Amino acid sequence: MTMNHAEPVLDVQGLKVDIATPRGTLHAVRDVSFQVRRGETLCLVGESGCGKSMTSLAVMGLLPKAARRSTSRLAVLGEDISRARARRVNALRGNKMAMIFQEPMTALNPAYPIGDQLTEHYIHHRGASRPQARDRAVELLEKVGIASAGQRLSQYPHQLSGGLRQRVMIAMALMCGPELLIADEPSTALDVTIQAQILRLLAELQAELGIAMVLITHDLGVVARIARRVAVMYAGQIVEQGPVAELFAAPRHPYTQGLLDCIPVPGRNRPGEPLGTIAGVVPALYGDLPGCAFYQRCPHAQPRCRAPIALRGGAGARQWRCVLHAEGGRA
Repeated sequence: MTMNHAEPVLDVQGLKVDIATPRGTLHAVRDVSFQVRRGETLCLVGESGCGKSMTSLAVMGLLPKAARRSTSRLAVLGEDISRARARRVNALRGNKMAMIFQEPMTALNPAYPIGDQLTEHYIHHRGASRPQARDRAVELLEKVGIASAGQRLSQYPHQLSGGLRQRVMIAMALMCGPELLIADEPSTALDVTIQAQILRLLAELQAELGIAMVLITHDLGVVARIARRVAVMYAGQIVEQGPVAELFAAPRHPYTQGLLDCIPVPGRNRPGEPLGTIAGVVPALYGDLPGCAFYQRCPHAQPRCRAPIALRGGAGARQWRCVLHAEGGRA
């Protein structure tokens, strides 16, 4: 399949995920749209439960059975996979699109050596022989910084440290040379030193291989170090997105501003001084959800915030879902 290089590797438009529960339908993802181009890193950022991971699972076609996905367009390499047959999606998943999960101990199968897990889908997608797949696995384990890679292939996940397991997961995702890589909080379960190593490794691999990457995180420090663009999610929606430097310098949604205010800044926050907080709690995403989901927590809330609010800013670099700012400045 050929692809126009001006075309995004991933194009998501109007993505929704609804989950049937005893309490009613949970609207986990609500009208999410974004694009990622070749060689670009987009960070999806937001607090736990905002819909980041559910968005990634919807893109990969890995939603739980109770969840229902709908979208106007979900294209990978120019091909709309939202209406494709399961066989076609399976041919792309693990091959042209791959995912790194946030907890490698549960993502790796404890009953099989890591060599078998690394080579299995390479043999399946590429029709390679076992020796060819083994050579590819050793090559990638070395690329992600694992010493004595050939000897590691016979080891089981429990024999590796958390950092090594995550490196194995990265190598596994890269086995077939994907053009889209989704990393769901890949350093969350690791200690701070290993977190930095894993994030640096991902950034280096992304730049070297020219992969389109979606990095899911709740850490704005990670966003500042790695991403070119950022999309801020709240209550299942993207409330603001744009280039990292512009968004950090001049946020246009009160939730984004609240997140930034919660980051301690050396020299500005004195020892013992309370950190910034966002008052209130995230609303329950059941039933009709008109207007701004941040309304009850927003210090700038107005009556018009109760009406439906579309993304402003058009299809350009900056978009935001708030009535406070017109396209040229404050409304």
